[in-house]
Amino acid sequence: MYIGIDIGGTKCAVVSSSGDGTIKKKIRFATENKDQALKQILEAVEALGPATAIGISCGGPLDEEKGIILSPPNLPGWDRVEIVDMLKERFSVPVKIRNDANACALAEWRFGAGKGYDNVIFLTCGTGFGGGLILNGRLYAGSTGNAGEIGHVRLSDHGPAGYGKIGSVEGFCSGTGIREAGRMLAREALQRGETPLFLQSKNLETFDTADLAEAARRGDQTAGDVFALCGRMLGRSLAILCDILDPQVIIIGSVYARCRDLLEQPTLHELKKEALAPTAKCSVTVPLLGEQIGDMAALAVAMEAYDEVR
Repeated sequence: MYIGIDIGGTKCAVVSSSGDGTIKKKIRFATENKDQALKQILEAVEALGPATAIGISCGGPLDEEKGIILSPPNLPGWDRVEIVDMLKERFSVPVKIRNDANACALAEWRFGAGKGYDNVIFLTCGTGFGGGLILNGRLYAGSTGNAGEIGHVRLSDHGPAGYGKIGSVEGFCSGTGIREAGRMLAREALQRGETPLFLQSKNLETFDTADLAEAARRGDQTAGDVFALCGRMLGRSLAILCDILDPQVIIIGSVYARCRDLLEQPTLHELKKEALAPTAKCSVTVPLLGEQIGDMAALAVAMEAYDEVR
């Protein structure tokens, strides 16, 4: 019996599975504060156990090697939480933690769109933009667990900011970045005397990426230009990954999955233009696990923990 713990900024989930990809039981609770959440995690594992191995998926930064949560921005107060040792001491089973991008890469490789491939890249495309790498049939985390952070790469000296850099991949390609690009192009439209569709009922501070997508689908020029720009930048980012790592498939979640109809064409066009011809043939798709991906990611880490000690 594998147990997975998905720690998020607003909620935690603890799930159990026999390893066949089917979730047997699930306990959810709000992430109110560190001490209360850790107490509930221990109680949930106790209730779902006994466990063969335990896996944890959590937003970074983490020290994956030592099993420590290192003050993630979405988990205030979680400063140097030695959660792996805590669970090992309590339950005496293998325990492992991975950042959410690495964990999702493992899940889609084992159970989803990456199944059957040896070289898979999973990209988060939500509030931030990160990546997990499966290379030659194994997760590649790098020497500090931070391999795959394509979001930090700068694409331009100008543009929206993300990951601490103006013009970064995260600045152009995350959900937050797409919204910021929308602001930039909306200001230019307003200066020309045009009011984009997504500003007719909202203002520059209140519209979101979903409003942009709806406007683009209704034919709004400014919104369409935003997705064209961000799609091109995403395609350039994929070309970098393809030329360096030569993956078989790239799986992009969250905003890309929800706005695939708006982003896919400019993304694939730019990828084909920018990448070497062989690597440009890499398949680009969306996750198959859907809303279950967080749960399955944590379970995949538990299976990895068990495989390492077999």
